[in-house]
Amino acid sequence: MFDLSGKVAIITGGASGIGAAAVRMFHQLGANVTIGDIQVEQGEALAGELGDRVRVSRLDVTDAAGWARTVDETEKAFGPVNILVNNAGHSGHRKSIADLSLEEFRRVCAINQDGVFLGMKTVLPSMLRAGGGSIINNSSSWGLVGAADNMDYCASKFAITGMTKAAAIELASLNIRVNSVHPGMTLTPMVVSTLEMIGASADEFISRMLPINRGAAPSEIASVFAFLASDAASFVTGAAIAADGGLTAQ
Repeated sequence: MFDLSGKVAIITGGASGIGAAAVRMFHQLGANVTIGDIQVEQGEALAGELGDRVRVSRLDVTDAAGWARTVDETEKAFGPVNILVNNAGHSGHRKSIADLSLEEFRRVCAINQDGVFLGMKTVLPSMLRAGGGSIINNSSSWGLVGAADNMDYCASKFAITGMTKAAAIELASLNIRVNSVHPGMTLTPMVVSTLEMIGASADEFISRMLPINRGAAPSEIASVFAFLASDAASFVTGAAIAADGGLTAQ
């Protein structure tokens, strides 16, 4: 595995799903981790399970002041930030363009896109104090290809793909790497609830869309985060890494 000993990470949406799997993995690999999440009780339960090297900061990723507080609390607890995982997200409303309201569209973009921008912007001074670092932006397979009834989600996730590449170019000289990860069907509570909302099943989607013919465990996506966070990925920046069971290879 990848060594994160002594590194300081902020993982948004870290109380559940892929984020919680990343918190567990980063902790196992030696990192000090702040869970940034609005699900404070779930985050505190996870931190209590893992111990002193994991803490929780209440964070709405659309709130600039909240971001500043989370970074400040992390520095005071662990030191300057080496790793940021922008993982928090909204799954979209699964509506046609005709039925999707502007307010719904903007809400998804605020969480998925603005949240990533605010995270990168706010963590930058701390990361410079650390001497550099790694920013990992969790996009989606729908940030590489389009999907019907997914205008809000696709717009926000495609934006993350472009923002990542722009930031990678701008920050390379500062020893900060920036990459995006593009999960496919990952069996998290958010995905399962979305499928239930639209009356679909994971098995149906998998058999129709994924050459690998199974969904991902959250830990399989977290392991991609861990690679990108580690020095093993020291020459990787600006990449869009599809961890999607072959969906976008078709």
